[in-house]
Amino acid sequence: MLNIAAAWVGFALGCVSGAIPGLFFHKMDWLGGYTSWPRRLIRLAHISFFGIGFLNLGMGLTSKALGIEPGIASPLMLAGAVLMPTVCYASAFKPIFRHLFFIPAGSVLAAILVFLVHVDEASCSVTNEHTSATPALHTLNDQRTSFTPMEMVIETNRNNLPSTIKKGQQP
Repeated sequence: MLNIAAAWVGFALGCVSGAIPGLFFHKMDWLGGYTSWPRRLIRLAHISFFGIGFLNLGMGLTSKALGIEPGIASPLMLAGAVLMPTVCYASAFKPIFRHLFFIPAGSVLAAILVFLVHVDEASCSVTNEHTSATPALHTLNDQRTSFTPMEMVIETNRNNLPSTIKKGQQP
C-alpha cells in the first residue's frame, strides 16, 4: 500500500534530515543559535518526517488489518507528509511561509477524521461470525455492551480462534 511505502520513505528522509544538520549542531551560533527561528524550523521538519511517517504507517497497516480502503484519507495524509517538511524548510528561511502551515496541518487532520469514519464504518459492519480485529467493539454473544480494554483483547482473540479450539478440543 502507498501509505506504508510513504512511511518508510519518510523515515529514511527523517534520518537524512537529522544527520545533515547534526553535523553542525555542535556550533552554538549555527543558524543563529539553538533557539533561533531557522534552527527550530529545521528540527520541526526533521521530526515531521517521522511523525507523519508513523501516521502513514498506522493508516496503511490499519487499512490492511481491517480490509478497508482509506479513500481520500490516503492522498490527504500523503499531501501532509510532503507539505509539512516543505513548509517547515521554506519557513525557516523565509518566515512569510509560516502562514501556509494550515495546509499540511489541515490535510493531516482531515485525513485522520476521514479515516476514522472508514474505520468506524468497518467496525460497525462486523458480525459475530466474521473474523475481524475489532469484534469486541460491538455486541458479541454477551448481554453487555461495554467492555474493559483487557476484556476486548481477550474477546477479540477468542473470537478469532478456529472453531475446534473454541469448543475446547485440541488443535
